[in-house]
Amino acid sequence: MQIDGVEVFYREAGPKDVPTIVLLHGFPTSSRQYEALIPLLATRYHVIAPDYPGFGQSDAPDPPAFPYTFDHLAKVMDDLLVRLKIERYSLYIHDYGAPVGFRMILARPERLEALITQNGNAYEEGLGPKWPGIAEFWADPKGHPEIVDTFLSFETTMQRHTAGTKHPERYNPEAWLNEFAHLAKPGQGAIQSALLYDYRTNVAAYPQWQAWLREHQPPTLVVWGSNDPSFIAAGGAAFKKDVPNAEVHLLDAGHFALDEKTDEIAGLILDFMARHSDEFR
Repeated sequence: MQIDGVEVFYREAGPKDVPTIVLLHGFPTSSRQYEALIPLLATRYHVIAPDYPGFGQSDAPDPPAFPYTFDHLAKVMDDLLVRLKIERYSLYIHDYGAPVGFRMILARPERLEALITQNGNAYEEGLGPKWPGIAEFWADPKGHPEIVDTFLSFETTMQRHTAGTKHPERYNPEAWLNEFAHLAKPGQGAIQSALLYDYRTNVAAYPQWQAWLREHQPPTLVVWGSNDPSFIAAGGAAFKKDVPNAEVHLLDAGHFALDEKTDEIAGLILDFMARHSDEFR
């Protein structure tokens, strides 16, 4: 579907007369990361999983023509849901899905039914050991090009999946091979560098997101790969500070916990959604 002049790809499954779950993907993947989860949820729910501009099968316009900021990605995602006539939804956020999702929530809070976060961070205590180096890049982008080089490297792309897992055999190597092939496309360096630089605005917005959670107390499910070196377990546990009734599950898995805990995470989501169904429309 064309949104704001950009072709946006999305996956859709399940009946349209039941509650909707929107799956927001992480970096550097796409809605492809939800291929195994979608059919498990679509037995009971309407599921939408879009690709952000610059990711997956969506268009990747050059940065001068399309500002790559999380504000802009969130607007495109919100506009997509408006075009699809989806007025209420639950959000599943992972990695980059957190800053996109929280912007959507704060812009249209009346649309959120429930929040599900899988290593979608909203707390400084969730930032792992790599983030001080990234903060140096935020302070002086031209002075630290090596940060971007490492961020987009093949080794880092692979380790996003394999670091912290005790079961690397459960991961399909095509995942990081496809992601790295995408990152190697012309123009991706500029796109991803712009988003990495803009990520500083997400950390600055954490207090605002936390305040919204404290005020609104949405039904919240945390399914967190506790061995994630990027967004560490403390980030998952921190949701309890602002949403005391949040259900927190720290799983023995890494950043892409869904890849090795598909059935467990799907079961937790289905159980959580069923118990909160009376709160939805």
